Order: sequence, then structure tokens, then C-alpha cells
Amino acid sequence: MKVDLFDFDLPQDLIALRPAVPRDSARLLLVNGAEPLADRTVRDLPGLLRPGDVLVFNDTRVIPARLEGTRGAARIGATLHKRIDLRRWQAFVRNARRLRAGDRIDFSAGVTAIAEEKHGDGSVVLLFEGDEPVEVLLERAGQVPLPPYIAGKRATDERDRADYQTMFAREDGAVAAPTAALHFTPELLAALDARGIGRETLTLHVGAGTFLPVKVDDTDEHAMHSEWGRIEAATANRLNAARAVGGRVIAVGTTSLRLLESATGEDDVIRPFAGDTDIFITPGYRFRAVDGLMTNFHLPKSTLMMLVSALMGRERMMEAYAHAIRERYRFYSYGDSSLLLPAG
Repeated sequence: MKVDLFDFDLPQDLIALRPAVPRDSARLLLVNGAEPLADRTVRDLPGLLRPGDVLVFNDTRVIPARLEGTRGAARIGATLHKRIDLRRWQAFVRNARRLRAGDRIDFSAGVTAIAEEKHGDGSVVLLFEGDEPVEVLLERAGQVPLPPYIAGKRATDERDRADYQTMFAREDGAVAAPTAALHFTPELLAALDARGIGRETLTLHVGAGTFLPVKVDDTDEHAMHSEWGRIEAATANRLNAARAVGGRVIAVGTTSLRLLESATGEDDVIRPFAGDTDIFITPGYRFRAVDGLMTNFHLPKSTLMMLVSALMGRERMMEAYAHAIRERYRFYSYGDSSLLLPAG
């Protein structure tokens, strides 16, 4: 399938540089089967779902994974994107051509790492020196890894440490936030509880590869990045039980959706899962685990634009995005949201 089919023109002033305050005041575009598009707010969510539905959140926590340092006179920037072991991380490196295997990078606050090897995708394996846990080193020397479409427009600041973290964040390891869940507040959760809408959590450590552009002309030629995830057996059992009595599983974010689909067999049964997934969902995919998706607005020609098109149909999503642009919805990580409910 041609990647250009998922392209659209987005005015740059619609890219949100800060989240809505309060978080649940963000706008929400309801795309419900073939019904007319409806402009709502995130606070309306309880009334848009049915008692017995279950929202599934990603409880990954964003770590300060962006580092600035030097190797000799060369400036080196690194964004960690996947843990290999206790002291090694794969990283996308700016100025990587100045690095050779065995070179030491001096980051701030006394943090150092050795470049061990380069991978075919352009990433570099970094071995962090010392005895302190890498997470401690990152808290000392790292910055919040804001997406390039935000970081390219303004500097990261202390406010981002809170803004770019969901209220469900618990498991350290992500280098990008599961941004659909940024819209939730304690007040919204209380309203969902009162409506009889359940919630479950899973863990998918979102990697920086989520921001990589699709550089091929055809989706068949794209190599998807892998990320580590886990679904507990008890969680899978509760989700299967909810569906058995007519409840819908609504993924909050594409990260939750991709892990749920990775854990589900052709028999539509969600199973426990622990490991890497590189699932790439494009139109023609048969969804087995989810009945809907709450998600922000995505980049043109991105794998996530392909995913939502697979769920709702490409023409329907292009119609929805044209509406969102016309009505001046705010796009991307800090932007507004949508609730996608396929027909049937």
C-alpha cells in the first residue's frame, strides 16, 4: 500500500506546544461508525461509552532519556529508546558519524558511556559506566525526551517533567509518553467509575522509534521498531470476561492497542504477554482484541495514521482529519483527542 495515501497538509500552528489545562478540558472528536462527526470534550467521555465497557491504559513511565554530551571536541546527542540489559541501552545518536566503537561520551553531571556498536537502523549501543543504576544517572543528567515536533519549536523545561507523564505512570522505561492518557484526571476517572466503565492497565515501554518517519514508498517495505510489553494473566482474564458479557475493550492510545493485538490469537482470546512486539497494523488488518480506540491526532504518513485508518477506514479517517483541521483541533502529543468506534 502506498504511503502517500496517508498524507495530509497540517498547518504548523495546529501543533500543540503545551497540553490543555486542566487536562480533561481538551477537545474530543467522536468518530462513531458512519454517524456524523461530533465535536465534544474529553470530559464527555463517560457519556460516550456504555456501562460494562473497559478502558485499557498503558502504565509505562517516561524516563529522562535525552542526553547531551561530548566526545573530544564533537558534540553528541543521544536519545535512549530500548533497554538491552542493566547497563546497556540502544540509542539514536546525533552526530553518530563522529563515534567509533570504544569511544567514551562525557555527558553532564559526571555521567559517561561507552559506544559499543552501531546497528543497521542507525542506533548505537551505549554502555553506561559506574555502579549507580542507569535510572539514577538519567535523573541526574537527562532531559524529558519531547517529540521533535515540539522540541524543535521550544526548549524543554521543568513543566514538561509533569506535563509529559500520565497519571497512570508507574513502570520506568518509556522514552515517549502514551499521550492519549495525558487527558485523564481524578475527576474524570470518578465519573467513569460512576458510569460503570471499567479500567485495566498494561505496560508497553514506548521507544523513540515511534517518531521515526516512514522512509519507504510502500508499507510492505517498512521495518517496524520493536518495543517491550507485558500483560498480566489476571488482566487478560478480566478483559476476556468483559467481552464475553458484551462489554467493549477500548484502548487508550495506540500503544495499548498494539500490545493488546499482539497478545491476542486468531480465536480472539487475549493472553498473557511478556516480550517484544513489532506489530505493524495497516488497512486490511482484522482486529481481534479491541472494539475502539481513544487517541490523539497523528503525523501525516506515519505508522499511527495507518493504524487508525485500519480501524476506521482510510476515507473515514481522512474525512475526520480534514474536519479536525478545519475546526482547528490541536494536533500531536500535547494536542486534542479522538474517540474511534468502528461500526458493528
